[in-house]
Amino acid sequence: MTKKNHDADVAFIQALAELLRENDLTELQVKRDYGADDSLNVRVSRHIQQQAAVQVAAPAPAPAAAPAAAPAAPAASSPDDPADHPGAVTSPMVGTVYMQAEPGADPFISVGASVSEGDTLLIVEAMKTMNHIPAPRSGTIKRIVVEDGAAVEFGTPLVILE
Repeated sequence: MTKKNHDADVAFIQALAELLRENDLTELQVKRDYGADDSLNVRVSRHIQQQAAVQVAAPAPAPAAAPAAAPAAPAASSPDDPADHPGAVTSPMVGTVYMQAEPGADPFISVGASVSEGDTLLIVEAMKTMNHIPAPRSGTIKRIVVEDGAAVEFGTPLVILE
């Protein structure tokens, strides 16, 4: 490889890194062919700190004799964190969650429902492909952590199965 190609490749990789940052992407892969036996294959990626999923749940009623201004515990150390729950079923991919097979249809699951191993819990759409997420074991749905239409990352807790 000549010095000229090397300098052009470095500039190309820097441009890809800038494109990654400007468009808030996590990964970009490009192959550049220069000739029959000469090519450049580049993969640029970055790790983004994932924020905890926002949960919408009714607050528990406070006891009548509770202190008026007790400071709240930080969410990260909460024992209710679904990511730490042993029955958490997590997303195997990045995508969009759908709770039913098609708009207007009944949801696959509901809180309190019993499921058998292999039953579809929900769908994660990734790159226009509908991926059915099966129950890893039989049990009861204790909590649905995500909402219909929510975007999820790899490893995001979807449901709690006990």
